Amino acid sequence: MSNFTFNRIISYFFRGLLFVVPLALTIYVIFQSLDWVDGLIPIDIPGLGLIVIIGGVTFLGYLASFFITRPVFDLFEKYFIKIPLVNIIYTSMKDLLGAFVGDQKKFNKPVLVEMDDHGILLKVGFITNESMKYLDQKDYISVYMPHSYAWSGNQFLVKKDHIKPLKMSATAAMKFVVSGGVSGLEDVK
Repeated sequence: MSNFTFNRIISYFFRGLLFVVPLALTIYVIFQSLDWVDGLIPIDIPGLGLIVIIGGVTFLGYLASFFITRPVFDLFEKYFIKIPLVNIIYTSMKDLLGAFVGDQKKFNKPVLVEMDDHGILLKVGFITNESMKYLDQKDYISVYMPHSYAWSGNQFLVKKDHIKPLKMSATAAMKFVVSGGVSGLEDVK
């Protein structure tokens, strides 16, 4: 086996690891959490752990919304994000979730992006930041383009004159893209 082939196989292995490890860890944490909660409950009812977790998260959200308990959550977060590596993971996940469900949703401006100079190739995306001045790119905006049939996507800087707002809700646009163009258009008014 040549050195080139061996290096390519190693490259494919690491690329596979980058896909498999986060997925496997996520599934493992979910199952372990459900199993742990099910072990705390003396009643053996399938799915009760999931209900308890959903109820607990909802209750924490309820507590975090009060001005009296809010400082406690803020203080915990302040010290929690000072832990190396935890800071990167926690803030990235918080920003991503906040973009979908937070007070400052980011995926609420669906646009059509011209991917070539002739307008032949178009892609649906979402404006996530309208100012790229801190990157010294004043004529560009940040556009997130989700992949079809996956919970992933790419973020691009696109010239403003290649962007056309879509006359559809962000939910319909996301359904359209994630489904590969199969659904979402029925929601357009």
